[in-house]
Amino acid sequence: MPNLLNTDTSFSSKQELLDLHDGPVSPGLDTPCPVGSREDSPSASSLSSPSGELAQVGFRTASAGNDLASNSNGMQFIPADSEQLCGWGALTPRAIQTFNTPRWVLFFLCVASFLQGMIINGFINTVITSIERRFDLRSYQAGLIASSYDIAACLCLAFVSYFGGTGHKPRWLGWGVLIMALGSLVFALPHFTTPPYQVNLLEHTGLCSTNQTEPCQNMEASGLSAYRYVFMLGQFLHGVGATPLYTLGVTYLDENVKSSYAPVYIGIFYTAAIVGPAAGYLLGGFFLNIYTEIGQATDLTPENPLWVGAWWIGFLAGGAAALVIALPILGYPRQLPGSQRYVAMRVSEAHQLKDGSHTTACDPQFGKTVKDMPRSVLLLLKNPTFIFLCLAGATEATLIAGMSTFGPKFLESQFSLSASEAATWFGYMVVPAGGGGTFLGGYIVKKLNLRCRGIIRFCMLCALVSLLTIFIFLIHCPNIPMAGVTAPYHTGPLSVLEGNLTVSCNAGCHCVKELYNPVCGADGVMYYSPCHAGCSTMNQTKFLLQLFTGCSCVVGNVTWGEEGLAIAGKCTSTCYHMPLFLTFLFIVIFFTFLCSIPALTATLRCVPDSQRSFGLGIQWIVVRTLGGIPGPIAFGSVIDISCLLWQEQCGEHGSCYLYQNSAMSNYTLTAGIIYKVLGTVFFLLASILYQPPPESPQSSCESTDQGAGDNIDTQSEYTFTNRKNYITF
Repeated sequence: MPNLLNTDTSFSSKQELLDLHDGPVSPGLDTPCPVGSREDSPSASSLSSPSGELAQVGFRTASAGNDLASNSNGMQFIPADSEQLCGWGALTPRAIQTFNTPRWVLFFLCVASFLQGMIINGFINTVITSIERRFDLRSYQAGLIASSYDIAACLCLAFVSYFGGTGHKPRWLGWGVLIMALGSLVFALPHFTTPPYQVNLLEHTGLCSTNQTEPCQNMEASGLSAYRYVFMLGQFLHGVGATPLYTLGVTYLDENVKSSYAPVYIGIFYTAAIVGPAAGYLLGGFFLNIYTEIGQATDLTPENPLWVGAWWIGFLAGGAAALVIALPILGYPRQLPGSQRYVAMRVSEAHQLKDGSHTTACDPQFGKTVKDMPRSVLLLLKNPTFIFLCLAGATEATLIAGMSTFGPKFLESQFSLSASEAATWFGYMVVPAGGGGTFLGGYIVKKLNLRCRGIIRFCMLCALVSLLTIFIFLIHCPNIPMAGVTAPYHTGPLSVLEGNLTVSCNAGCHCVKELYNPVCGADGVMYYSPCHAGCSTMNQTKFLLQLFTGCSCVVGNVTWGEEGLAIAGKCTSTCYHMPLFLTFLFIVIFFTFLCSIPALTATLRCVPDSQRSFGLGIQWIVVRTLGGIPGPIAFGSVIDISCLLWQEQCGEHGSCYLYQNSAMSNYTLTAGIIYKVLGTVFFLLASILYQPPPESPQSSCESTDQGAGDNIDTQSEYTFTNRKNYITF
């Protein structure tokens, strides 16, 4: 008959669990930490609480003919401890215990990560230019808003991962999602506290006129730029709330499922986080086609540079959804019923330090107080595999952060797309490439039963493939001719050289550079504004297109009646490289995300069990400090070098209107090669310097779930199997 066992509801390592049962355990259990026992099948005993209460675990054999759906080996695990019930405080309804499983935990965490990705990495990147226009913000002010998220995350990561790792993880996660929801509502607040957005279209079309006035002479301080502090507060709350999600959420999943299934669970979790930004790009582009003042009529069209879309809808909807999803997450127990068996059967693959100091982390009381934090940091810093995995993650994060921020802008410039079209195409790329790569990476680790060194080598192979395909950036499209910038004005028999927007055909129009409203002439040349094209009148076509006539600078086909005609918007690109470019860009994104979950799995395995949450927190600090924060800045600087035409606001430079496509491609290629080479080298060093435990199998053919415990005899003896020792309860 099985014994009655006492257990804790929270174990930081397998050693801590086994130390509680040194009485009944066979004397053969003398394996030093962190070398763990050989991992067994999902069937195991359920344990009780440290308060001294005894939880009876009923074993029924399959041969007895009992119908037990919870375990293929015929064992049923009965959670007798109230701390393992799903609920809120004393409220633990029987009906909701159905959701007290790893799959439902995965579902709710996936929804939370989806909302986080959609709001922060999707909506923010999509609506940032609209916010700049609506609230009179400069580019560096918008950059501060975007960086507030990473700043908050860096400030909170060490604290949350250290104390949350030994605390009640679902409560940390639930409160984090609530704070993230509050941040979204705060971010949308300025729309409701500012006067309605109104623009007189006739004053801003920029038609040729002798009484054109300088905008700076009549411009009064609107005071709207002060709202940037509200946006920064919203982003700061986003960062604080999302901090537990990718540290404690990952370790909570890893602790409550078999280690062989953990990569799949984590892969699904991160896939939701990847699909989230893609949904944010698509929904954000859709919302930006709705006028920001819903119900108010306007003559503006989405193609007009003065158009401001309904940027705030996504944040309201996302914040409300986050409030709803936080409630079930808060109701989960510290550990799911039956999860203790996975802790007891885990095979340690932690990197072995030469001085043996890694055994410090095996103390069950280690990491429970703040005085252990310096030693925890020192142990991680002495782990070269962990350090190089962090550096490799930082290089990959630099590329991901840079491309997610400026990828749509790259497509917009190269293929002459509108902002919404570029965001939509980029979203179409991220969904199958990023999401599919993330999920497939976790599945491959499980399918091939890869151990730590094999996982790192797989990551190096993915980085090498994406390095080879990134040379697609050598392909670029020629710039669309723009009068006075990349092409001369054609005024009759004479042509005016590039570099001057004011020529004889528009000299009497008194055009100003503050009013940028590009039009495409019938001659195939793009002009800075209707005024710079010399257009005198504007008509509306039946397709709601703005047609300008009487344009003195446009030389069209007189026979066809095209002379002096121009249409609002940029000219269509004649470059046909877009399908080829998107195909190779898909491969780059796919293999970049293919190694994300394997790299995360390797990080979890190369550190002791008690340091997993804290290790992920330190890794995220490194990734954000060296990758997430400087990534957009580095790529933004590289792209700004290729700018041909800057916005001018009352003598100050603003954003870039026109880029040199060839220079943009070359600079982006250079940055991509540098970071991909660094990532490949870091993965190589992590693999070479990794020192597994002496008894940890490193063959990719060996499964972490094999063991003698798969078969249980008719006397209901339950066995944990190690390579050398057999522990029988």
